[in-house]
Amino acid sequence: MSRLSALNTRVKLLYREVAKFGLVGIAGIFVNMIALNLLLSTGLQTVRASVIATIIAIAFNYVGFRYFTYRNADRSQRGKEIGLFVFFSVVGLVIQNGILYAATYGMGWDGRLANNFWSLTGIGVATLFRFWSYRTWVFRSLPAKAVEQAEAFLTESEQQARAGARK
Repeated sequence: MSRLSALNTRVKLLYREVAKFGLVGIAGIFVNMIALNLLLSTGLQTVRASVIATIIAIAFNYVGFRYFTYRNADRSQRGKEIGLFVFFSVVGLVIQNGILYAATYGMGWDGRLANNFWSLTGIGVATLFRFWSYRTWVFRSLPAKAVEQAEAFLTESEQQARAGARK
């Protein structure tokens, strides 16, 4: 396999991963924002409501990431995976809600529109961290050797299919 072909394959895989991560993430944003606004309507304090909404979205996202985005990732150490997911999700929660806290209580930007804006801003910043940490530490790919073997098998199968089609 040429270097250009290998690079092209990697770019396609990264594109697919980002697209799937984005789909789950967008669904998680809707879950988060719906939960946040429902909780705010009960009179709960802004950051408390956001923390609860974020926890609900984290649970939703785990299912989406595990069974959709990273369904082919190594599953041999599920306990470790969940522990790392929770750890990095909590760091993301602190980033996300830290931005909301600073805007609400530090800058005095409070109100439904401001809460939603700063919550979405926090989600955006935290998403960059989550994407990096989940793909690097939580949903680890299969070893490179296994990927190379699978690619070689697929290339060989494709060549055999072409040869059979020419006959």
